[in-house]
Amino acid sequence: MQIKKNNIMTRFYIIIFGMVLFSFLLIFKLFYLQFNEGDKYKKIAKSKIIKNIVLEPSRGNIYSSDNEILATSIPNYEIRWDATVINDNLFKVHKTSLIDSLSNFLNISKLGVQKKIESARINNNRYMLVAKNLNYSQYMRIKNFPIFNLNSYKGGFIVEQKLVREHPLGKIAERTIGYEKKDVSGSYFRVGLEGAFSQYLKGEKGYRLKQKIANGQWKPIDFINEKEPTEGYDIYSSIDTNIQDISHNALLGQLEKFEAEHGLAVVMEVKTGEIKAIVNLGRTNNKKYYEKLNYAIGESHEPGSTFKLMSMISLLEDNLIDENTKVDTGNGTMEFFGKYKVKDSRKGGYGVITSSKAFEVSSNTGLVKLVYENYKNNPKKYIDRLYNMDLNKPLNLPIKGEGIPKIPYPTDNNWNGLTLPWMAFGYGISLTPLQVLTFYNAVANDGVMVKPKFVSQISNLGNVPTKIFKTEILNPSICSKPTLDKVKKMLFNVVDKKWGTAYSIKDKNLKMAGKTGTCQTNYISNDIQYISSFVGYFPAEKPKYSCIVVIHKPNKNKGYYGSTVAAPVFRSIAKKIFNDIPKIIKLRESDLNALLINKNKKIKIPELFGLTRNVAESILKERGINYKISGTGTVVKQSIKEGSFIDNDTELIINLF
Repeated sequence: MQIKKNNIMTRFYIIIFGMVLFSFLLIFKLFYLQFNEGDKYKKIAKSKIIKNIVLEPSRGNIYSSDNEILATSIPNYEIRWDATVINDNLFKVHKTSLIDSLSNFLNISKLGVQKKIESARINNNRYMLVAKNLNYSQYMRIKNFPIFNLNSYKGGFIVEQKLVREHPLGKIAERTIGYEKKDVSGSYFRVGLEGAFSQYLKGEKGYRLKQKIANGQWKPIDFINEKEPTEGYDIYSSIDTNIQDISHNALLGQLEKFEAEHGLAVVMEVKTGEIKAIVNLGRTNNKKYYEKLNYAIGESHEPGSTFKLMSMISLLEDNLIDENTKVDTGNGTMEFFGKYKVKDSRKGGYGVITSSKAFEVSSNTGLVKLVYENYKNNPKKYIDRLYNMDLNKPLNLPIKGEGIPKIPYPTDNNWNGLTLPWMAFGYGISLTPLQVLTFYNAVANDGVMVKPKFVSQISNLGNVPTKIFKTEILNPSICSKPTLDKVKKMLFNVVDKKWGTAYSIKDKNLKMAGKTGTCQTNYISNDIQYISSFVGYFPAEKPKYSCIVVIHKPNKNKGYYGSTVAAPVFRSIAKKIFNDIPKIIKLRESDLNALLINKNKKIKIPELFGLTRNVAESILKERGINYKISGTGTVVKQSIKEGSFIDNDTELIINLF
């Protein structure tokens, strides 16, 4: 019995000892965790309820060359309310006035507002949504409502701000301005200038402490940020809003007239390479046009007859012909391998004509015969000449998505007996419209090929420019001066001479030079479509601008030749640039006196509907009309009907949308 009792006591002591030992180990562990890993677990706990939320910085603005804002970041506000903060006495005093204010602001019934805020109080809602997608003036208005004006600690007012990218001038050059978007995987999709210069535009992120509350929501702890975001740099583009507007309207009108699938127009400054306008319009299912894709940069296709300039320069530069070399176009048809035919647009052909006239009338048989007969035994010489003019190289633009030029080489596997003759008039090769324009611009620029330039400088908040983009020379001389002089005359004759394919756009006040193009597409099918184009420069005698117009798949029943579809757009752009854009002039004293004498004359009100702010203001200033203008976008309303006559003291009210 005594033995049994001893065993029980032994077991009891063992248990007690174990419990004591366990207690000591537990205490030791607690002390260890407290002093050695306490900070670690504090951080973990804190991270579960408090964390830094990223504050996106305001992206820099994108400006036009005439200092109009093309893209900017505008704050967008979301208002919430912590219904647990305000005490009962204050709530009773201000409840009615808050309900009245919110009812008017939100345009909902007072009863609806009352139920919402009382429910939030009962349910201890710490993050009740009041309103979202507010602009700054709306935010300031709601901020001053009763209770909300007591600050976050007394009134529970919570404001969340995000930045929204806006285009104040609407859709102008939308694809070139571009955008930056982040997909669900966190990857960025970058388009246009927004994408190309994102590293400058994006700024530096800031941080703000937020506390986790019910339902996985995060509430700002206070209005003081842990780190303020830093605004991005501003980009000054080469786009001129006046020229852009002119080009847009000219192209749009022609696309609608010919019911075309899509089209583009680009205007480049000859000496600098600055892109002053770039328009890309594609047709929607409801037959409206908008900037779907950047066709000018990304769409590589067969250029057709505009490539005849490259062929002509090659022939002249290799001293194989001169401008007076005779070529027999025969009956306007040239046959290869008994089945493949090259045809002129003029039935019966042009007979025997000079090489220059073959170019000016755009004779397919003439150019093909000249190229084929002179290079058939050594096609490599022809291709090497094209390569020496950098036609095989991309422009390496900052904007992503440039189409790759395709110029076949005799050693390629797909080179065959048709490759050389078909290349002579722009088939079997691929170039983007901007690549073609860059070459024509080089001709206008005395042989110097400059890189298209979309941005002139980058600066920080209007300060001294951080980066200035100078004109970049791609090729100092695409050919010799004698060759240039000859092709310049041909390009001028295309417009100036009665036999030229673009004689219909000749203007007595503005000399233009260029080349038409009419290229078949889908020609291996039964449904042949056309690409109509015109590329050239103006004024012809001292080029200031070069321009290309390309229109895809016009309604064949209405017309498809480059001379009738694309060339009129070129003419309209050129004339309006030189005639409609106001120029700064110095008035002589006699001119000023004449204006003063006529100050009391009646002024006729123009029609402004649909015009951009820049164009509308230019017209009004030119006519000396006093005006007041509000809003952004295009003109939707004017206070005085067009055609009315007013005194020069009368004010015209213009509304934009």
